[in-house]
Amino acid sequence: MRLINEIILHCSDSEIGDVNMIREWHKDRGWSDIGYHYVILKDGTVQKGRDLSVQGAHCFGHNKNSVGICLIGVKTFSQHQFDALMDLIVKIDKEHEISSVVGHNHYDKTKTCPNFDVRKFLMRFMVKLSMNKNR
Repeated sequence: MRLINEIILHCSDSEIGDVNMIREWHKDRGWSDIGYHYVILKDGTVQKGRDLSVQGAHCFGHNKNSVGICLIGVKTFSQHQFDALMDLIVKIDKEHEISSVVGHNHYDKTKTCPNFDVRKFLMRFMVKLSMNKNR
């Protein structure tokens, strides 16, 4: 298994789509498969993309040790998506020691993707985790 220590968040920049549609978009560009490891639909369904054992193709220069997660949407995402994203981050962190979770725009300043403030999301996420641990 490859070393995974980072999660990079993306958005599809479309209001429609799923793992199969994105796979076709990427294959039409000449890629071997979908570039992301996971896609999260508007209803919170998590779809598996590229196998985690295979390096992604989602953030140039940062694919080797990362997991790519794409949320379907442009600038508005559902609470179901954010809840599923929280659960997925926890699951991946249990299997791999994740040291950072960032947006695609963290590495490519020409991008706005994932089109939400990852730091604010992570802060809400940490508060929710601590509240659940205290129950």
